[in-house]
Amino acid sequence: MDSEIECTLRKFVNDTKLSCVVDTLEGMDAIQRDLDRLERWAHENLMNFNKAECNKVLHLGQGNPKHGSRLGDEWIESCPAEKRILVDEKPNMSRQSVLAVKKANLIQGCIKRSVTGRLKEVILPLYSALVRPHLEYCIQLWGPQYQKDINLLEWVQRRAMKMIRGLEHLSYEVRLRELGLFSLEKRRLQGDLTAAFQYLKRAL
Repeated sequence: MDSEIECTLRKFVNDTKLSCVVDTLEGMDAIQRDLDRLERWAHENLMNFNKAECNKVLHLGQGNPKHGSRLGDEWIESCPAEKRILVDEKPNMSRQSVLAVKKANLIQGCIKRSVTGRLKEVILPLYSALVRPHLEYCIQLWGPQYQKDINLLEWVQRRAMKMIRGLEHLSYEVRLRELGLFSLEKRRLQGDLTAAFQYLKRAL
């Protein structure tokens, strides 16, 4: 598929993404040539792209001219954000923070309604296994940039810790100490430091 492709082509299972810096007419022509090559490849291999599902382009950066491109006979529609990790054209990660909190709150609400035992031996494993992963999924990519987004994510963990019997009237910081936990912001910082240390270790 990627034979003679000029731009960057990323493939994962049945998902294919083509990306390129398009700030000149030459860049626009390059990405159109690659789209034409992909269309020919599909035709020669008796395959079809699911254009209704994937025929989208995300224009990044301020002042982007948003050149039009086509796949086959169909023009590619411009979309404001990409799926899975919501990145808009700014790129701003606030929408991803809201989405992560929404998913985590749905599961946390189910736990609150379904589980009668509020001991830490019950709530903490459920939170760690079912709720927190939504708040940290691919966090290295979309880590919150603004304080309002940081507070929004932290609020989910704050609510979860408040569910534990005996800790309801303590402050959030004291609850974390009692449970041997860190704030989500501190967990992200520790993860970044660990990744940086491993990178330096490999480089040396």
